[in-house]
Amino acid sequence: MSPVAVLVGPPGAGKTTVGTLLAERLGVPFADSDALVEATAGRAISDIFLTDGEPVFRALERDAVAAALADHDGVLALGGGAVMTEGVREVLDGHPVVFLGVGLAVGVRRVGLSTARPLLAGVNPRATFSALLQERLPVYRSVARHEIATDDVSPDDVVDAVLAALRAEVGDGAR
Repeated sequence: MSPVAVLVGPPGAGKTTVGTLLAERLGVPFADSDALVEATAGRAISDIFLTDGEPVFRALERDAVAAALADHDGVLALGGGAVMTEGVREVLDGHPVVFLGVGLAVGVRRVGLSTARPLLAGVNPRATFSALLQERLPVYRSVARHEIATDDVSPDDVVDAVLAALRAEVGDGAR
């Protein structure tokens, strides 16, 4: 068993929205690694960050992603920073990973500079989001087979693009 698609990208890229719609269109279940971590830990990610720190959260996240890649046969969306953990990058190898990209202005607008996102909380969330994009962009691209821009595109159009990329991959024999 393996996911039909794994969505990665920064906060605000639309991974959960697109993932839910994609799963509905394909008639498969949807899972979100953040929700899996919260269910396993029995508390919110922001509480895990505050109480235990980011390293503990990343270890829980790595375990949740590895389990989902082994057991989930639908669409899986990963938390924005999941790919920054080497163990997550390793287990993604061979899976149909799609990077949903978003630019700074659109990403900030979508996220709303939310303090519910632990890594964006602080004095200057816009600068933090910009630095996060710069750091993570090459990593997203390194794990993904496909890249889909989501700026100023409807979620349905993004789903269409993801489906086209996945179908082309099957036609090309995958990598």
